[in-house]
Amino acid sequence: MVAEVDPETLILDGQQRLTSLFQALVSGKPVQTRDAKGKQIARWYYIDMQAALSANGDREEAIRSVPEDRIVRKFGGEPELDLSTRNKEFELCMFPAASIFNAAPWRRDFNKYWNHDHDKSDLYDRFESQVLERFKQYNVPVIKLTKETPKEAVCLVFEKVNTGGVSLTVFELLTATFAADNYQLRDDWRAREERLKKAYPVLRTLQSDDFLQAIALLVTQERRRQAEQAQESEERMPGIGCKRHDILRLTVHDYQKWADRAEDGFVRAARFLHQQKIFRAKDLPYRTQLVPLAAVLVSLGPKGETEGTRQRLARWYWCGVFGELYGGAIETRFARDLPEVVEYVAGGAEPKTVVDSSFAASRLLTLRTRNSAAYKGVYALLMRDGCQDFRTGEPIEAQTFFDDKMDIHHIFPERWCLNAGVDPKVYNSIVNKTAISARTNRKIGGKAPSVYLQSLERDANVDQAGMDEILRSHLIPADKVRADDFAAFFKERAENLLRRIETAMGKPAVRDTDLVPEAVLVQQYDDGPIEWDAEEPVEAEGSSNR
Repeated sequence: MVAEVDPETLILDGQQRLTSLFQALVSGKPVQTRDAKGKQIARWYYIDMQAALSANGDREEAIRSVPEDRIVRKFGGEPELDLSTRNKEFELCMFPAASIFNAAPWRRDFNKYWNHDHDKSDLYDRFESQVLERFKQYNVPVIKLTKETPKEAVCLVFEKVNTGGVSLTVFELLTATFAADNYQLRDDWRAREERLKKAYPVLRTLQSDDFLQAIALLVTQERRRQAEQAQESEERMPGIGCKRHDILRLTVHDYQKWADRAEDGFVRAARFLHQQKIFRAKDLPYRTQLVPLAAVLVSLGPKGETEGTRQRLARWYWCGVFGELYGGAIETRFARDLPEVVEYVAGGAEPKTVVDSSFAASRLLTLRTRNSAAYKGVYALLMRDGCQDFRTGEPIEAQTFFDDKMDIHHIFPERWCLNAGVDPKVYNSIVNKTAISARTNRKIGGKAPSVYLQSLERDANVDQAGMDEILRSHLIPADKVRADDFAAFFKERAENLLRRIETAMGKPAVRDTDLVPEAVLVQQYDDGPIEWDAEEPVEAEGSSNR
């Protein structure tokens, strides 16, 4: 049995490289590695002496990797390179990497094998001076830190000396410091990540740093509460935060205490988002808003499940979305959100996120792609508030959403708008889009609403009144679309969407426009708009309709 060793020196960075060098150059055993497909293999390494000394050669190509039996075989199985005995190494002038730091025995036997041939001795002399001595004389730079060095300083040094590679994330830095306490942070996160992302598609873009930010918020909140109970002075009162330095100050104890609760917070956040009809990560307005949401739900505990709490949480959430407040550097907002939202749902003052938020009517005209959080927000609001599937008339719930491949498509089709001379900046805005299944979108094609609505009614076996009800669930004025009156439709639906946003935010929008005067709806052509032929064959718009 191998005795346990209490290490005095720990390697913070470079463990993989040092282990590889030890196995290849010192251990005297085959190197345990993996091939390109990830299969576990064992390899010996040799240096082709003649290739390494070639004036036109590449020394990397002089390194040969051979299997554990030291025989490289061709496809048919016959040997291509056989180094299975020491004499075969000498014959082919292949120097074993494992002998670099103890080369004298190999050199002695090499000279004996060649009977001290002058050319072979000269070959070895040049190889020793140009290759072996360079290995032996190479100095590996080392930064040694004492036990008394604070972990934050260790992380800073670790980060600064890593300038030659990819910038280290705070997760990677914390992983290194936790390893010093014999805790494998990466393994723990991988298990949690798999559970969360497998069960909740809306969390599939969740990142390790998001998880650590939520834990940092909870840890620093607890420290502040303890200081308040101890009646610490204001200048000594710790703040709530989740910036880089807050995360790097986390201990293994902090992480272990809060990780399960933080994971549960993200689960509850996913369920809250499902209630808001946000099912997939690609439809999530802000991934970053998950962090304060999860931390708030952990802090609220069972209180977070009441209807009154959900309503106030929803207001805060939609104010963040439509106020577009969670892009860029938002750690300071996270730190305010946690105590303020918890207080707000208990009947306190409005959080700063609610106070700061505003939505301008003109913003509707510039929401054209899902790159915008507010664009995704409009989409989710329509589904949350009961918009119905055009084909079945059923509310678009999770099952319908996934089974029918729901997405955002034009109401007045792009082809029709182009033929009618409508400005693309107008018809591509969210005002002319809604949640429509891929199957329904194919039926719409490029037809005018007055035409495709009749087709949909026949397909769904629903009368005009029933279809009008479905349209109204999407805030679409039925009479305007049946008349193919784009301008009137656009104005009325824009107003309807604006009112829905105001309801979600619990505050009025900024009325900075009359929601598009008719003059800008239609492009001006010398001969007027292009006439649309109802009999003209059209192609389904598919993804171009989004």
